[in-house]
Amino acid sequence: MRKTLRWLLSLVVLIGTVSVAGATAGAATAAEPDLTAPDIKDRILAIPGVSLIEEKPYPGYRYFVLNFTQQVDHHNPAAGTFQQRITLLHKDTSRPTVMYTSGYSVSTNPSRSEPTQIVDGNQVSVEYRYFTPSRPAPADWSKLDIWQAASDQHSIFEALKPVYAKNWLTTGGSKGGMTATYYKRFYPKDMDGVVAYVAPNDVVNNEDSAYDRFFRNVGTKECRDKLEAVQREALVRRKPLEAKYAEYAKANGYTFTTTGSLDKSYEAVVLDYVWAFWQYSLLSDCGTIPADARHATDQAIWDTVDTISGFSFYTDQGLEPYTPYYYQAGTQLGSPTIKQPWLGGLSRYGYQPPRHFVPRSIPMRFHPSAMPQVDAWVRHHADHMLYVYGQNDPWGAERFRLGSGARDSYVYTVAGGNHGSKVAGLAAAEKAAATSAILRWAGVPAATATQAKPLARYDAALDRQSIEREPTLRP
Repeated sequence: MRKTLRWLLSLVVLIGTVSVAGATAGAATAAEPDLTAPDIKDRILAIPGVSLIEEKPYPGYRYFVLNFTQQVDHHNPAAGTFQQRITLLHKDTSRPTVMYTSGYSVSTNPSRSEPTQIVDGNQVSVEYRYFTPSRPAPADWSKLDIWQAASDQHSIFEALKPVYAKNWLTTGGSKGGMTATYYKRFYPKDMDGVVAYVAPNDVVNNEDSAYDRFFRNVGTKECRDKLEAVQREALVRRKPLEAKYAEYAKANGYTFTTTGSLDKSYEAVVLDYVWAFWQYSLLSDCGTIPADARHATDQAIWDTVDTISGFSFYTDQGLEPYTPYYYQAGTQLGSPTIKQPWLGGLSRYGYQPPRHFVPRSIPMRFHPSAMPQVDAWVRHHADHMLYVYGQNDPWGAERFRLGSGARDSYVYTVAGGNHGSKVAGLAAAEKAAATSAILRWAGVPAATATQAKPLARYDAALDRQSIEREPTLRP
């Protein structure tokens, strides 16, 4: 989703502000290894299409960075193949396996998503197609859609299932949560459960009043007033701050070909400010916002906008890694728009659509039926699906909802939570119920539904969860 802080970061299942340090339980004990069995590395590399990039050591695990030969077009094998990057955090073939994706690039450092910690399992992390380096050459962008990506996951699952025969879950946050949902929709029999965090659901792309209602009520009036005042002041001072932006761009070698001008990029950064604050910060962070924007220095306005929105993002160099995301936002996923009436006539361009953030050489056409079809399927056919949202996260304004046809599926909200919300931040009863469901789906029954806890102990390196920074969708 079009987002504002632009740091390509990484491993995490976007989640964030709540520590899981207290979520400890006795680590599950794997069976004694059979020393006569083939080494797991040999078993994995014997799978057709799998090749090794590197192995990295980590205590208690084997960690592999791999390439998987994937079809460019799953409708037409004759269209050729490309190398899709995946990673494998191997614990034991007797444990469940979690398939994770952020919906973007994959980190090549060991990490563990929350469901992986809960079930004490293996984790397969998948880089989304067309994110570098998992991109066909030459790239036929028409083959970047949610069905093709779900079919990528299906192919990986089918290849690895003979080795990892126990139950499988799929998970991801934000675009990764959407990705997990789409995979379940198109291949409902593959996964034994879905854990989707803060997953937007833009059913009707041109109807975004839910976001306007959200911004009228989120947090406190005092905090909203401070944020809006800074945003207005950044546009009032467009001339001196754009001069500073030009110096900043020159010093860093940034250009503005994709957006068309420094002026358009500057305004895009400023318009992200309020959205990005609530997406990545907490109400308690409002004290860091200038209290009197009209009398703040230019540097103070620059610093707060740069910290929260990121002036580097709407440069060619900042946008390029996210081209596949904006392409999908402008062809299937949709993107939100908010009115921001507090800006009066200060905005020249309004929220710019995804087309403005994709090079013109790449053709785009929006397909309005894609999201309604997914939404209808979730409402009427969801089975073993768990959604977690944050109360103060803008993306939760348009979320997945369950209908009468859903079975053993749940939607929970973290009080005061942002775009990093997860099971660990839920109220005690909901946290236990969600954890119990995840364990049940993984084939690892909890002692009791009210006392369910993660099976693996917290690991400061593997479980260090930060919020995945990604573009803030705008139509």
